Amino acid sequence: MMMRADDKKLIDEILSDIVKSNVNDECKNWLEVTLQSTDSNAQISKAFVMVPRKTGKASIKINDAQKVSLDKAGIGYIDTWTIDRLSRVWLLSTLNSENQDQLYSTIDRLFLSAEMNEAVALYSALPFLAYPEIWVKRCAEGIRSNIGSVLEAIMENNPYPSENLNEAAWNQLVLKAFFTEKNVKLIVGLQERANLALALTLTDYAKERWAAGRDVNPQLWRLVGKFINAEIFEALKIGLQRYNQSEQRAIALAVDESEYQPAKDYINTFPELKIALADGQLNWNSF
Repeated sequence: MMMRADDKKLIDEILSDIVKSNVNDECKNWLEVTLQSTDSNAQISKAFVMVPRKTGKASIKINDAQKVSLDKAGIGYIDTWTIDRLSRVWLLSTLNSENQDQLYSTIDRLFLSAEMNEAVALYSALPFLAYPEIWVKRCAEGIRSNIGSVLEAIMENNPYPSENLNEAAWNQLVLKAFFTEKNVKLIVGLQERANLALALTLTDYAKERWAAGRDVNPQLWRLVGKFINAEIFEALKIGLQRYNQSEQRAIALAVDESEYQPAKDYINTFPELKIALADGQLNWNSF
């Protein structure tokens, strides 16, 4: 769904305020000249590449009022960005969106020539761009990247994937996040988009890791609990018998959220897990 015009205007104003409070007067003037160009798309494309030389690469600083505005707009996560990343995202968000084909062409060219930090900014910008449906293919392609910072830009604190990817692409994102050991707690929409196909895939992934003598991220079971069936239950029993406390507790919590009675009965044969569930202090933030 396209961002409402009033929401976009407010977000652009917030980003503009933070960018301008984090750069010097010379850089402010350069940004204003860029945005006032009669051919702003072309000028912004050129400026996108030049940004770090103008803004530097320091982490942004925000005041209390700006923090409140960010949180209210639902983009509080940008407070960890560097000024060059934020400036690039802001510039892209100001591109003329009246012509969809022109907008797509402008940004697609940037993707094709992007180096690592440029790619990070481009994927970070996806939630701020008009016509969200036209960026789906680019987002799905980005999941295949082997560059950690690019994957983090797509996977962590980015609402675009959960709102726009189809189930297959979404499942690939989540699986790769576990595989590449990203912070899955930061995946927006993680539980809301849980599904049976993903639960089965993650269970197979867990069995492969166990077979190789490796541990499994306890957060994985967060996405499995509601879909426990006979097949998944057999895998859970393997995990419970490994005697890794974190994994055991995560599996127990997943079972507690399920409606599969054989698994619930089996958990009750582990006194420590039964007690941990009964005291009500076990939750996904425990892991």
